[in-house]
Amino acid sequence: QVQLVESGGGLVQAGGSLRLSCAASGFTFSSYWMYWFRQAPGKGLEWVSAINIGGGSTNYADSVKGRFTISRDNAKNVVYLQMNSLKPEDTASYVCAAARRFTRATAQMDYWAKGTLVTVSQ
Repeated sequence: QVQLVESGGGLVQAGGSLRLSCAASGFTFSSYWMYWFRQAPGKGLEWVSAINIGGGSTNYADSVKGRFTISRDNAKNVVYLQMNSLKPEDTASYVCAAARRFTRATAQMDYWAKGTLVTVSQ
């Protein structure tokens, strides 16, 4: 069955870095765009970043541009989110997802992970 499993979340001080990983199985990973979303406490899902099937094209929300980097390893079926210069407002549950094409719409994602919590302290 399809599985997306994240790792790498945790507590970090403002200005610090974390790298999230999302391991995929049960579908043809290299045929899907991969995404990161996040949901802060009491708020809705926010689209964060996307990477195309080959890894050569990336997109970012304005709120993370220049601080976060998405990448993928199709040989290992893993997508990463390197998060630098973290701010308290980055505190959220980070969720990876997969879709056949580029979109920012949550309703158009085919597969979802459960999420990993990132907490950024002052």
